[in-house]
Amino acid sequence: MTRPIRILGIDPGLRRTGWGVVEIAGNRLGFIGCGSVATNNEASLAARLLVIHDGLMRILDQFRPDEAAVEATFVNKDAKATLKLGQARGIAIVVPAKAGVPVSEYAPNLVKKSIVGAGHGDKAQIRMMIGVLLPKADPSSDDAADALAVAVTHAHHRQSVLLKVATR
Repeated sequence: MTRPIRILGIDPGLRRTGWGVVEIAGNRLGFIGCGSVATNNEASLAARLLVIHDGLMRILDQFRPDEAAVEATFVNKDAKATLKLGQARGIAIVVPAKAGVPVSEYAPNLVKKSIVGAGHGDKAQIRMMIGVLLPKADPSSDDAADALAVAVTHAHHRQSVLLKVATR
């Protein structure tokens, strides 16, 4: 029997970056933890990015994931907001990568389709399905629920990601 694989899911955001940790052993999925790293809206961009960095470092130190998954950025109408989100997402990708944890990325529609069954599910549907898939999980925010959804998506798709890497 192989050892369980611990997966860190990250839902990047400048205001709040959600995180969720699950463990997969064979076809069994288990909840480990979740939460969010919140920043002060009044702080400078650099200070906020540092808070996200340090918060994710603490999560990595505490939970020691084997793999990480990050939700990809969607482009919205406000280019300035999209750029800031991209910077937070960069932190979310680089922190696990710097720790030697392989990072995969998933489009928001794929995450929703994997969890809800449709690519345009809303936050309430995601939270409800996370409760079904991970009964012990009780995310305190939509960001934490979304991060768990990213982790679960990776758990379901990781074999195809590993196959792609192996065939390169």
